[in-house]
Amino acid sequence: MPTYNRAKFLPDAVASVLAQTYTDLELIIVDDGSTDDTRKVLEPFLGDRRIRYFYQENQGQSYARNLALEQATGNFIAFLDSDDLWAPDKLKKQLAVFRAHQEVDIVHGDEAIIDEQGSVVSLENMKRYSGRITRKLLADNSVSITTALVRRRCFEAMGGFDTSLGVADDYELWLRFSARYCFHYEPGIVASYRVMTDQISSDKRRRFDANERIIAEFLARYGETLSPAERRWGLARFYCRKARYFASAGDLGEAVGAIAKALRNSPLDTVVWKALYRVMVPRK
Repeated sequence: MPTYNRAKFLPDAVASVLAQTYTDLELIIVDDGSTDDTRKVLEPFLGDRRIRYFYQENQGQSYARNLALEQATGNFIAFLDSDDLWAPDKLKKQLAVFRAHQEVDIVHGDEAIIDEQGSVVSLENMKRYSGRITRKLLADNSVSITTALVRRRCFEAMGGFDTSLGVADDYELWLRFSARYCFHYEPGIVASYRVMTDQISSDKRRRFDANERIIAEFLARYGETLSPAERRWGLARFYCRKARYFASAGDLGEAVGAIAKALRNSPLDTVVWKALYRVMVPRK
């Protein structure tokens, strides 16, 4: 659990981990240089021997997650940001999937969207996938880090989070892991994701830029894991998604540039032509 100036929400996040019906766990909290009451609100919890607290000067979320990975001793790794929540049966449910499917390396599920007050805003989730999902991940990140549980060996073999990104480090991780490992989507709400205005992920332009860079670097390193058709399929859908977003935001130039890249990758794909129509004829 990385945290930075989330004292208001941190106790609820910690409590949701300690309330797990599967109790043989460790919670590693990395305080990334908080300047609020983070340490004070954690004090009532630190008597629990399952909790380990570390402080570092502010370096960013990916650095904090990597420090936690270095300290982790379990065979399975999960992540929870300090303003989000887990459902009580999250770990128990997902560990059962691992027992039933030895070939699986990453289990993920669905999440509720909550507001700053903790009220449920939405229970709708994007489509998620099982198996070798690289092609699907090129199109969009369908794996919520709040819901994921990962075998430790994945990190030992392929490393932790890319600290050079500043945003979308979870997307880079899933894309890289998808080149080697099997994902399993288990339907059902296992976490709550809190939406707030100051979140890094709320900056869509910055996120699209980061995702494009991540995809390019992934294809340079692991492109052989995809057939040419799979690569074109995923890239076309990524650029369609980017085009639709910028068209809705009123940036027609950025939208047209994205749809042109989609057409270059898959000129006969009906999905691309539908996106082109949506860019040129936006909904009123």
